[in-house]
This record gives sequence, C-alpha cells and structure tokens, in this order.
Amino acid sequence: MRRLFNRLLPKSMRSDATIIPVVRLQGSIMAGSGPFRQNLSLSSTAGLIEKAFSFGDAPVVAISINSPGGSPVQSRLIYKRIRDLAAEKNKSVLVFVEDVAASGGYMIALAGDEIIADPSSIVGSIGVVAGSFGFTDLIKKIGVERRVHTAGKNKVTNDPFQPEKPEDVERLKVLMEEMHGTFIDMVRERRAGKLSDNPDLFTGLFWSGKTGMELGLVDALGDMRAVLKDRYGPKTQLKLITAPRGLFGRRLSFFGAFNALSPADMAGAFVDGIVEAAKERALWSRFGL
Repeated sequence: MRRLFNRLLPKSMRSDATIIPVVRLQGSIMAGSGPFRQNLSLSSTAGLIEKAFSFGDAPVVAISINSPGGSPVQSRLIYKRIRDLAAEKNKSVLVFVEDVAASGGYMIALAGDEIIADPSSIVGSIGVVAGSFGFTDLIKKIGVERRVHTAGKNKVTNDPFQPEKPEDVERLKVLMEEMHGTFIDMVRERRAGKLSDNPDLFTGLFWSGKTGMELGLVDALGDMRAVLKDRYGPKTQLKLITAPRGLFGRRLSFFGAFNALSPADMAGAFVDGIVEAAKERALWSRFGL
C-alpha cells in the first residue's frame, strides 16, 4: 500500500527511504503479567510481532532481544510465532542482541535468519534450571504443622514444606533432560552448519557476543542501526512497533488491566509482583546485570 501511494505522488515528493519495522523484546520470560510487572510471553508480544510482519514493503523484520530467559514454553511459543509469520509473509528476520540473550532469550533469538550481537553482550546458557526452597526446619521453629491430603501419591512431589525425596529429584531431572533435549534440537536445527564442536556448548555456559560468534551461536557483531543502514542504505528508517495507546496516551495493555482491579486484587497483585520481581532479579543477576 505504501509503495502504491508513493507512486501516485509527484517525483519530487516521493520518499525513497526504506522502512524497517523493529520489535523490542525486553525482560524475563514468564506467562502472564500484571499492573506491577510486564514480562515477555506470547500474549504480551503476539500483537507487536504480527504488526511488524504487516509491513508489506519492508525487506526484513528486525527484532531486538534483551532477556535473561525464563519460561521455556513461552520462549518456544514466541519463537514459533516469529517463524510462522516469517514463512507466511515470506520475510527474513534479523535478531539483534543487546545486553543478553541467554537461555530462553537465546531460544527466541533462534527465530532470526541471522543473529547479530554486540561484542560485549551475553549469549548462550543453553540449559534448563529448576529452583525452589525448603522450609521444613523453618515451620518447625515457628510452630507450624503442615497438613496436606491428596488423592494420588505423587500430588505433593517436591513440596517445599516436606523433606526432599530422592525419587522426586530423579523424576524432576528426567523432565528437565527432556526439555534440555528440545532446546538442543532447536539450536542444532537453526544453527546447522554453523556450530563449533566445543564440548561445553550445551552445558549451560554463556559467553560474550564475540566468543559466541566463534562458537557459531552468533552470525555477526554490530548494532541494529549501523547494520541496517549499511545493508539497506543511509536513508533507512527504523520504525519501532509499540502497543496501542488509549485516549490519554497510556498503553492499553498496561493501564487497562490496572484500572479494572479492585483494592483487594491490587493488594494481591502487589504481593505477587514483589515475588515475581525477585525471580526476575535472580535471572538477571546470573549474568552480572
């Protein structure tokens, strides 16, 4: 449509700039969000991604990633949505890594036909982690009696208020190995012919963007603006795709949900937000960020 409109204008008024849509994916990857936090999930990113692919004249879709990871399910769903739209719209995808694209963040980066990183960015961490706390000694000290009744002997697997059982740990490890295998298969498929034979590649280690390129996790080093202008000309314009805004300029996806909450819901959301913020802080801190 833009190209047709451009042709109808007098030659002196025609724009020969190349417009490239840009989607910024920043934050930890978790299902859902709330008034006190905004995470990456399919529901929070699908609209932005689909809008970016609607630019028919754009030669490529650019995606900027800055994420320490999180939910493997949401990571793969976002990855798949990008790849499905790339195939449907016959578009190439360039992924640019900012500070970090690790674990689930790197899984999303695999959606790019090329991955371009800053030399000092962090990439990799191809692994799966599960963490929890044990409160058995604590509840004894404060005089709390744990009462739980189940139908099904495995319904309280890895209950933090009960002593850890070796069989529960083994069951969790099997599950994590399956998830790790899925991640590895994705990396091998998308980076076929590019990966090094480094034995630590799938151990969960992470590297700088510079080393990541040597390992085959990254295709090139650079920043989005410079790379796109070099490839598509100095007049190239980057169009940041953002969420729609309401009457007073507020982002609908954020303030709409906030205004609908009752005081009790807001209090619950606030506590939930503190817990989720702690989880997110832990994810970023693994990479010194």
